[in-house]
Amino acid sequence: MSSQTKYNMVKEKITEWITSGKVQPGEKIYSENELVKMFGVSRHTIRQAVGDLVHEGLLYREQGAGTFCSSKKEQTMEQTPSLIHTSSSNGKNIGVITTYISDYIFPSIIKGIESQLTEKGYTLTLACTDNNVEKEKQCLQTMLSRNIDGLIVEPTKSSQYNPNIHYYLELEQNNIPYLMINQYYSQLMPPHMIMNDEQGGYMATEHLIKLGHEKIIGIFKTDDLQGVNRMQGFIRAFREHSLPFFPEMVITFSTEDQNNKLLERLENFFRTDSTPTAIVCYNDQLVLNVLNLLRRLGHSVPEDVSIVGFDDSSLAVASEVKLTSIAHPKMEMGIEAAKWIVNAVENRGDRPPSIIYEPELVIRNSTAPFMKVQS
Repeated sequence: MSSQTKYNMVKEKITEWITSGKVQPGEKIYSENELVKMFGVSRHTIRQAVGDLVHEGLLYREQGAGTFCSSKKEQTMEQTPSLIHTSSSNGKNIGVITTYISDYIFPSIIKGIESQLTEKGYTLTLACTDNNVEKEKQCLQTMLSRNIDGLIVEPTKSSQYNPNIHYYLELEQNNIPYLMINQYYSQLMPPHMIMNDEQGGYMATEHLIKLGHEKIIGIFKTDDLQGVNRMQGFIRAFREHSLPFFPEMVITFSTEDQNNKLLERLENFFRTDSTPTAIVCYNDQLVLNVLNLLRRLGHSVPEDVSIVGFDDSSLAVASEVKLTSIAHPKMEMGIEAAKWIVNAVENRGDRPPSIIYEPELVIRNSTAPFMKVQS
């Protein structure tokens, strides 16, 4: 049985438990270890399947508690965001809004934030938007109703105009400091902590070019500023190395795009004479889906195709192919974000400068020199 088939089996079975009522709303599902034994699959397959169900709203996670079944009401767009709280000794409450709460890089960021806020005696109120502007609106309304003292937020669909801008202006009018992480709304130019994603995209692509690859495909999520910037770096690498560039070398997608449609577009490249020898992916999560496609098509990594991810997440070493990836500061960003917001709350009017983290390329065995086929 292929890894993709195993993944579908796990996802479909857990979905069946939810829809049939075997697992009730609010009820905790089996642990990761229990699911591994139950289905006889790898830990990576379980994480991928459960992560997808969290993103789809069928499951939700509570930090330190486990994974739970969502109610039908929680799965609607009009839901009031489920919030996670930590205790406080000084009455100060910091809101944190992320796009997702999953097994990807977000737990490390949140852990960094929580460790610093708890040390300072602050309450943490956490919510997520699923990268949906309507859910972001609900999150912002909830945070304002709770009279938060400061807000750390990961913007939703940051490359587009955001209809919730007025909530951020309301925060400013109420002298409530806020900090954006990973990306920011250019309409506001707010204080932010981000990766130099453009340079990261450049480094990932240049690494492949220096290995002798020229037929390189880039796959980027373009409703988020991160993906747009990574794509710009990808294009700059071709320009600076004087390599021919064609529009079809870039595949773009948005939050709503189905994975299968995206992979179908990639698969088309491997059905032509213009088979790419290398791929730069928006993040490590996407790489795992691409790896499954390549296996199905009979291509080996890195012997036939080299591949680079982004974020250097736990997924980078979760499969048999260890991913070359651009490192994300994760925990460090969370700690620094918490320090920033505490300083802003306690020293009203004093806003520390924004921080841009420079990328680092972590090289593993998913990339190799291009070997020309001898005729």
